Amino acid sequence: MDTTSATENPATGLFREYLRIRTVHPEPDYDGAIEFLVRVAEDIGLESRKIKLSSGLTILILSWWGTKPQLKSVVLNSHIDVVPVFEEFWTYPPFAAHKDESGNIYARGTQDMKCVTIQYLEALRRLKSEGRRLPRTVHLTLVPDEEIGGHKGMELFVKYPEFRNLNPGITLDEGLASPTEVFSVFYGEKCPWWITVHCRGDPGHGSRFIENSAATKLHLVISKFLEFREKEKKRLESNPNLTLGDVTTVNLTRASGGVSCNVVPSEMSATFDLRVPPTVNLKEFESQLESWCRDAGSQVTWEYHQKCMDQVVTTPDDSNPWWKAFSNPCKELGLKLKPEIFPAATDSRYVRAAGYPAFGFSPMNHTPILLHDHDEYLNEEVFLQGIHIYTRIISSLASVPPLDGEQ
Repeated sequence: MDTTSATENPATGLFREYLRIRTVHPEPDYDGAIEFLVRVAEDIGLESRKIKLSSGLTILILSWWGTKPQLKSVVLNSHIDVVPVFEEFWTYPPFAAHKDESGNIYARGTQDMKCVTIQYLEALRRLKSEGRRLPRTVHLTLVPDEEIGGHKGMELFVKYPEFRNLNPGITLDEGLASPTEVFSVFYGEKCPWWITVHCRGDPGHGSRFIENSAATKLHLVISKFLEFREKEKKRLESNPNLTLGDVTTVNLTRASGGVSCNVVPSEMSATFDLRVPPTVNLKEFESQLESWCRDAGSQVTWEYHQKCMDQVVTTPDDSNPWWKAFSNPCKELGLKLKPEIFPAATDSRYVRAAGYPAFGFSPMNHTPILLHDHDEYLNEEVFLQGIHIYTRIISSLASVPPLDGEQ
């Protein structure tokens, strides 16, 4: 039974309304989402404007101007799109935003990351309703395309003058849920590398031992990659101080080749998804990967579909005034923070690569990690607590005294 009632918290109602907008790939309803977000912004009293990118997609910017707009701003980034669903595996329809008797709200995007969008907005609503005026301007950037790489969204936007004119001081973006009481804060990200290895060899009849076969070479390549995967997995499991963001993950995501059951193919290939932490020397790692390919024999080639070489991180200690302003209100609230490297990839990587500090944070503790999973949900109490947390954090960040070079 859906527990919707007339007494539901208005912020929860707004969250569920946003979840019902089908911004799901491959055809996300960006127009419907932007119309909704502009309406909410107008109700709060935020300025809104749209930036059309060369990709044809639109960035929505919502602004609350500070009393000292010349100071660097606080940018709150959130992506609008969500990943596809397999409805047959969901307990409730994935775009119904069903709330059960325990207050769990089920919908695609509850964790990734429509919750954060509404938490940003509701935090600003609270601050404005209290009559607060903050020195630094706060901008919300609502962006498309993140779930399929951000290449038509944030990757383009950070190169536009409209982004530079936001005068970013610190950017907040998404993080992850935490099953424990600890909140993860991400100060950097792994470098995603996607590589396909092509192996060519002699074809022949399936009844013979073909010596120089493509399959034999591919087997050697796959073995090398998966042996390394196992070493990294064991390194993670044997050291409690390490997180997933500290090791290199390797996954075989695609294998192809062959035309018939009884024909030894002349070409086979395998694609791997690797996520490399910023502590790894990328040039040395590249040489290692390519030596595995060469060792498999002749006629082995490879191509990178993605090879991020940027390893910029944002310092997570009190020498960084932005970290201090982020972490102090969390300490005052009694929250336990754990700085980590993000194990996957978000739009923050483009922000950092453009030269601006960024932290990834989603205030969801005591919550299983369900992004991209069936039955993605977020508990209403956790969602509402996140608004309170963001209210304190945003206020603190937007009140950072003038830094060196600012007036």
